[in-house]
Amino acid sequence: MEKHLSHPSARPPWKWFVAAAAGGVPAGLLWWLLAPGGLNLITRNPALRDGANPDVWLPRDLTLGGLLVLAGCLVAVFLTDKGGRAEQPAFLLSLAGGLVGAVVAWQTGVLSGRLWGPPVDAAINASVAFSLRSLSVLLLWPAATAVSVFALSLLNLLRTASDAGPAPDAGTAPGAGRAPVAGGTAPDA
Repeated sequence: MEKHLSHPSARPPWKWFVAAAAGGVPAGLLWWLLAPGGLNLITRNPALRDGANPDVWLPRDLTLGGLLVLAGCLVAVFLTDKGGRAEQPAFLLSLAGGLVGAVVAWQTGVLSGRLWGPPVDAAINASVAFSLRSLSVLLLWPAATAVSVFALSLLNLLRTASDAGPAPDAGTAPGAGRAPVAGGTAPDA
């Protein structure tokens, strides 16, 4: 007799996509607040507030990169903490949401720079305005999510395997491989 199991709804867990994409807004605001060329709250060096200084461009991109890696790791922690049947769709949707969130963070930071930053003349170089020079930085969020989910899942798997203890080998007799006790006899003899 064949049993038919009822499955819960097969809807993808879109909340992971939405949460990751919405996380781009605070990441973009933090980027503008912390990065050189923005408010520069990390270094507070007046020489690094001006986007016309080329020394600002790399740290500005690295600041966004660090924030995106942090966001990707946070998503991974929440993903591996959940459980249930929809793990793979949630993972894939969080990767897509992370990519969208990275673009949202980039655009939020650029918009913040236009709204609250000093007026700049970007005719010389577009990087004088608060911007991102290397678009590959946007791939760090989904990459950090993927690597962190892999690492956390591997650690959880190793932990559950070590909690279960070593499996007995079916090809050996009980007591085989144990050291003899002080009388020269095996423990099960």
